[in-house]
Amino acid sequence: MAAPETLTTGSLAAPDPAGVPNEAEDGLENVAGSPRKRRKKRGVIFWLSVFWLLTILFCAITASWLPLPDEIQADVAGKLQRPGAEGHLLGTDGLGRDILARLVHGSRVSIIIGFASVGMGITAGCVLGMVVGYFRGWLERFVLFYIDVQLAYPFLVVLLALIAFVGQSLLIITMVFALLSIPLYTRVARANTLSVSQREYVMAARALGAKPARVIFREILPNVALPVLAFGLLAVGSIIVAEGTLSYLGLSVPQPTPTWGSMIAEGRRYLQDAPHVAAVPSLVMCLTVLSLTFVGDSLRALFDVRESGI
Repeated sequence: MAAPETLTTGSLAAPDPAGVPNEAEDGLENVAGSPRKRRKKRGVIFWLSVFWLLTILFCAITASWLPLPDEIQADVAGKLQRPGAEGHLLGTDGLGRDILARLVHGSRVSIIIGFASVGMGITAGCVLGMVVGYFRGWLERFVLFYIDVQLAYPFLVVLLALIAFVGQSLLIITMVFALLSIPLYTRVARANTLSVSQREYVMAARALGAKPARVIFREILPNVALPVLAFGLLAVGSIIVAEGTLSYLGLSVPQPTPTWGSMIAEGRRYLQDAPHVAAVPSLVMCLTVLSLTFVGDSLRALFDVRESGI
C-alpha cells in the first residue's frame, strides 16, 4: 500500500503576487485610478475638438486684425471663384465676397450668441435650481409646473414668435435664447442639488446652524456648478444650430453682418454651379457643433458623480 503523499512547505507557499491579482488592490485602483482611466478615454478626438474650438475662438477675437479681405465689400467680377483661387483660399460667394473672411467674422455672431446666452441662462437657471432643490415644497412644485408648460411648446415656434415680436438685434436674440434655455439649466441644477444636499458636509453645516444662503452658495454651489457648466457646453452647440436656422430664415442678425446660417442660405442658389458656397459654412458649423458635443460630453462624464467613483 502506497504511503500517503505528504504536504511540503513548498506546496503551501503563497502564490506569486505578480501572477495573481489582489482583489483589494484592484478595488482601490478602480476608485483611486478612475481619473486616470477617464483621462485615457479623452484621446485624439477630444484634443482635436479642443484645438478646433480654440481656433474658432481665436478667429472670433482677432477677426479685425487678421490679414483678410473685406467681408462685406462685393466684387461681382470675381464671384463664385473655386477654393484655392488666388487671394481667396476658400473661394468667393455669389457677390464676390471672400468666404474665409465671412466665416471668420461670422464666427463672432455664433460665439457671442452661443456663449453669452448660455452664460446668462446658466446663471439664472443654476440659482433657481439650487433654491427649489434646497427648499422643496410649494415653490418647487410651482417652478416645475412652469418648466413643464414652457417645454411643452415647440422650441422653434416660441423662438420665432419672440424674435418676430421683439426684434432681430444681436442683444435681443442673445437674451431670447438665454430666456428659453433657463428651464433646462434649472432642471439640471435641481437634480444635482437634491443629490448634494444629502451629503454629510451639507447636513453638518445645517446642523451647526448655517443660514440657507451660506449652505447653498458655499457648500452646494461648488458641486453643482461643474455639471451644469458641462451641460451648458453641450447646449452651446444646439444654440449655434438654432441661430443658424434663424439666419437661414432671415430672422437673425440683419444684413450685412455675416453669419454662418445666412451664408448657407445664400449658397443654396448655387448648389449646382458652386456648391462650395453653402458647403464650406455648413462644414464649419458641423465641425464646431461636433467639437462642442465631444468636449461637453467628456466634461460631463468627468464631473458626473455616478461615473467619478464617489
